Amino acid sequence: MNRKTIAIASGKGGTGKTTVSVALALALAERGETVTLLDADVEEPNDHIFLNVEPPHFEDVGIPTPELIEDLCDGCGDCRTACAFNAITVMGGKALIFNELCHGCGACSLACPPKALREVDRPVGTIDRMEVRGLTFLRGMLKIGEAMGTPIVHRLRKHEAQTGWTIIDAPPGTSCPVIASSRKADALILVTEPTPFGLNDLKLAVGMARALELTFGVIVNRSDLGDREVYAYCENENIPILLEIPFDRHIAEVYARGGTLLEARPDLGEKLVEVAKNLGEARP
Repeated sequence: MNRKTIAIASGKGGTGKTTVSVALALALAERGETVTLLDADVEEPNDHIFLNVEPPHFEDVGIPTPELIEDLCDGCGDCRTACAFNAITVMGGKALIFNELCHGCGACSLACPPKALREVDRPVGTIDRMEVRGLTFLRGMLKIGEAMGTPIVHRLRKHEAQTGWTIIDAPPGTSCPVIASSRKADALILVTEPTPFGLNDLKLAVGMARALELTFGVIVNRSDLGDREVYAYCENENIPILLEIPFDRHIAEVYARGGTLLEARPDLGEKLVEVAKNLGEARP
């Protein structure tokens, strides 16, 4: 089955991760490739802004959350002991559930001797979907007030293309949703900038990539600003620099209007496609 999944991440926000994700997806689509773009930055998705669309609702995402059957609860506390996330305690001889802390693992229900806990689906977010500009676009959105985006990322990844390319715009940082977005991808692109903050967070992202045993490389955005420490680090760690995108006022002006990198620099399309294909072939 001819399919490739490339996740695009960054150790920090504002490095150009979304810029690269959208540009790569569009560049592949413009060359006749089958492309699915997943916006997995579920706390603040914004790929749709640069695609100039508002995708319609596709499906809800929920997690199984325990609900107490008070008449059956004897206050034994086995559910509290089983919960690794401190989402249950016992007060007044009855279990007390903190839904905001629940990860939906189901351990409490299994551990309850009188079967006083039943699972109900609690909505935590949504997935939106549409066909646009020659590609399939899906966006995950975390419900306001919810703390965990990982279940939405897991559901979103079930929509990876069965053939062709899947490009995943991961959240910034190295938290659980980033890991969920990146693990088992064919390759990972880390977008950084040549600044002390960029280097610090790149090191964290590289640690994550190596822990997940991913094939990865680095794109340096605004490459002609800042210092050379990012380059020295990549050289010392044998990390390939896949592409350099120089600072360009025209790129910034187009981006500020909601345009894409390809609109400002069409010549970068072929380079991004080459990066993706080389990375996809590099996976053992």
